[in-house]
Amino acid sequence: MTACAIETTTGDGPGSPAVGPGAFTITANGAYAARLAGSGDALYVERWTLDGPEPYAVPLPLAQPEEPGALLTPLADGRVLVGRAVDGRRYAFSLLYPTGPDTGELSLGSVQAPAPGALTLLPPSPDGICAYAMCVGPDTTTLWLVAGGAFGPEQVAEVRGRCTGGVWLDRTGRMLALDRQLDGGPVKAVAVDLERGGEVTPLLQITEDSHDRLLLADPDSGLLLIRSDAPSPGHDRLGWGVLGSLLPVRFPECLRLDDAAVTPIAVQPGQVLMPENCGVALRIDAMAGSWVGMWRPSSRRMHQLAAPAGWLAGSGLWTAAGVLRLPYATPGAPCGLASLTEPAETPAEPAAAETEPLAPEPKVCRPVPLQQAPLTNRKSAG
Repeated sequence: MTACAIETTTGDGPGSPAVGPGAFTITANGAYAARLAGSGDALYVERWTLDGPEPYAVPLPLAQPEEPGALLTPLADGRVLVGRAVDGRRYAFSLLYPTGPDTGELSLGSVQAPAPGALTLLPPSPDGICAYAMCVGPDTTTLWLVAGGAFGPEQVAEVRGRCTGGVWLDRTGRMLALDRQLDGGPVKAVAVDLERGGEVTPLLQITEDSHDRLLLADPDSGLLLIRSDAPSPGHDRLGWGVLGSLLPVRFPECLRLDDAAVTPIAVQPGQVLMPENCGVALRIDAMAGSWVGMWRPSSRRMHQLAAPAGWLAGSGLWTAAGVLRLPYATPGAPCGLASLTEPAETPAEPAAAETEPLAPEPKVCRPVPLQQAPLTNRKSAG
């Protein structure tokens, strides 16, 4: 474990080592992260730097404390996007950045949501420059570029149906996967091309009636982490497939725990065209608390490990070398990263049988050949 000294003031203000209540969001390149820190009504934005020799945190307080529902996304240049609800349905966006002992703020504009709580921020864009928001209406979902544009927030796509989730499929921030429900039917993951006005392409359809959601994707290897009820209708299972492949989606028994929920949180990068070798970090939640799972598609076993004290549960990042780094914050170590390595595999018994049920062959569309030029010979949409 590595703890760091937090850049703070003294007293009960932003410098106090309180564990914040908000989600911990990491940039796509793993360089920065952001969360809401503080306690009670004294909440403030805190930015973590993760790519140096020692992690450190910088508080970004303003004269007015942040609300518990403030939306945060760190950018690759170290600034933090903040979305604040104003008058119920309007969200105002600003960029925060350190300016010596103070916090600078650049107002970007606002977006009107169709209903309170209908706007969410999408995961940090792979390009590190842009930030996107999603507004879910009764019949359509709109996507907004809220940071990185030339003239403030602008609508970039409108998708028919109600969408959730949000997973980037490439390294440029062009192709986005969303889980879409049309007219009360099953949820299906679709790919949205942001450079073509939101052109929608089917991505996952394991069976006609199954609910098929995409949880994580790794552009290097093409590995997809999927949650679906195809193996047993009415009961979600965690499975994996490969982008662009017509092989069946696999649902390993080792990822199925009767008394705990298992959710993937990070995939090891750099495993080009080798999805079976990717390390996958999982968050395991049960009555006893939360801990960590480590698993690879080539393995029939999920290793379960204790999380560090103060783990900001649900967050973590892999290094290309295969080290899992988990952020944590405690009163004694307000900014830390714990490093975990996967335990060595024990030889399997020779008679061990295959225990992974396979779903019917999925209809998987590869909307953009990853690591290649964008699609050609297609007319621009709208």
